[in-house]
Amino acid sequence: NGRGIPVDPHPKFPDKSALEVILTTLHSGGKFQNKAYQTAGGLHGVGVSVVNALASDLLVEVARDRRLHRQRYARGVPQSAIEDAGPVANRRGTSVRFVPDPEIFGSKARFEPERLHRMARSKAYLFRGVEIRWSCDPALVEGRSTPARETFHFPQGLSDFLASLLEGRETVLDAPFAGEADLAEGQGRVEWALAWPIDEEGYQGLYCNTVPTPLGGTHENGLRSAIIKGLKAHAERIGYKKASQLTPDDVLGGSAMLLSLFYKTPQFQGQTKEKLVSNEVTRLVESAVKDRLELWLGEHPAEATALLDHTVARAEERLARKRSKEVKRQSATRKLRLPGKLAD
Repeated sequence: NGRGIPVDPHPKFPDKSALEVILTTLHSGGKFQNKAYQTAGGLHGVGVSVVNALASDLLVEVARDRRLHRQRYARGVPQSAIEDAGPVANRRGTSVRFVPDPEIFGSKARFEPERLHRMARSKAYLFRGVEIRWSCDPALVEGRSTPARETFHFPQGLSDFLASLLEGRETVLDAPFAGEADLAEGQGRVEWALAWPIDEEGYQGLYCNTVPTPLGGTHENGLRSAIIKGLKAHAERIGYKKASQLTPDDVLGGSAMLLSLFYKTPQFQGQTKEKLVSNEVTRLVESAVKDRLELWLGEHPAEATALLDHTVARAEERLARKRSKEVKRQSATRKLRLPGKLAD
């Protein structure tokens, strides 16, 4: 339901449409111009052109300006000019259907419905309010838990995601700490949702421009720093002295944490984008979240006290374990000491 890829002649290649340039030229993705997208998950702007080159058959349809345009490709080569398929009402955006080239991937290559279903669901959480319709050949999911058809729509975004993760489980707080904030300097925005389950079976979902970052990175560092600093600052204001001993693990160990960053110029570690390494992000996220946390704690004193009690209890357990280990170590050392005469 987007705007649809332009089908007019490309400014730099007047003999080709913008659609053909995007589908056949490397590094032509819209991520390189802020006029097209404020944020993007791609690294090189090559995704759709690579898919096209590796597809034995690809059909692209563009609904734009109330008309439907269609073009077919084979292994990256257009098979015809763009076809004007006539007027179309109540539809806009781009549709791409393709068949992986069996000469490259083999004749037995198949998509993984479970993985694609999971990805579609996560995108709906990350773009709150957006409706995503999942449809799959029933034969591909026969006997599996993945449905053939499903509609995803989550008005509260990450809060809905967190609620689904914690369904039926007791938490320290009656309501999660969730929100969003713009980053300083107009660099983007950040969304988050955190809860502390009593069973301390935590979860961590970290994203940058909707790309999963399972190894975390600088956005995670910023969130963790914001939570520990914000909680300690609030504790100091209300005279809760025991909070001074808190460590990041005391506060966030066993928590359920969701973080979604939308950032203009992300830098990832490696091609798989598993970790965000943009150094300035730590400061930007910390500043944005810390202020919101301190305000939230001040407006929810009962929740703030419950969270402090929970985290301080974890800290005291940690210190007790440390003391126990030290006592055992000292006892073992004393047992190993030889009597005075033998020592001589």
